[in-house]
Amino acid sequence: MKYKMEKPVHGTIGTDKYQCIIEWRNGKFIADEPASVGGKDAGPDPYTLLLSSLASCKLITLRMYIDRKGWEIDRIAISTNMYQETKNELTNTIIDCDILFLSPVSDEQKMQLLEIAKNCPVSKILQGDLKVRVFAFRNGDAKTIKYTNGQITVLWKPELCQHSTRCWSQLPQVFKPALRKWIDPDGASAERIEQQITLCPSGALGFLKNDQSG
Repeated sequence: MKYKMEKPVHGTIGTDKYQCIIEWRNGKFIADEPASVGGKDAGPDPYTLLLSSLASCKLITLRMYIDRKGWEIDRIAISTNMYQETKNELTNTIIDCDILFLSPVSDEQKMQLLEIAKNCPVSKILQGDLKVRVFAFRNGDAKTIKYTNGQITVLWKPELCQHSTRCWSQLPQVFKPALRKWIDPDGASAERIEQQITLCPSGALGFLKNDQSG
């Protein structure tokens, strides 16, 4: 397993309803709710962000395809919206995407481009086998196993470990689930091990520099 994003999207919220600070690899922005539900409309709401992701992915995918084909299509616009309907106690969500080519295109080109737009990466995610996993960082006492070398001591709390796949797929020379000694601190530099441990969201992993480990 390897994450799509090298740096995860990070969000925080305080008591100012309902403003979230969303941090991405190159900056930050505010997400909020409209005044009708108690927010201040200081930024896009979650549904708008979802539709924006889909709209931008379709436009980028189209532009890549058009440029590769060498076609003279200067501008494309898209409008997206969504609605939900309930039938037999099941809620179905329908997202409509209306694409407007602002430069002349032939019927054949239009058919090709619509097919390309339908299969953009975000569409495939939304219509594929999508699972959302939620983990919570846990503090508190738990059985701790220590793995040490001359520079670093890795602290592992097995009962808090919720997704070891992240570790052994991203740093297999250190995290080896098939072996009895699951963590080999000699497998990588202390700096690289620290970097991987900071990605653990559950509190299962920690580290001490050996001059701090007592």
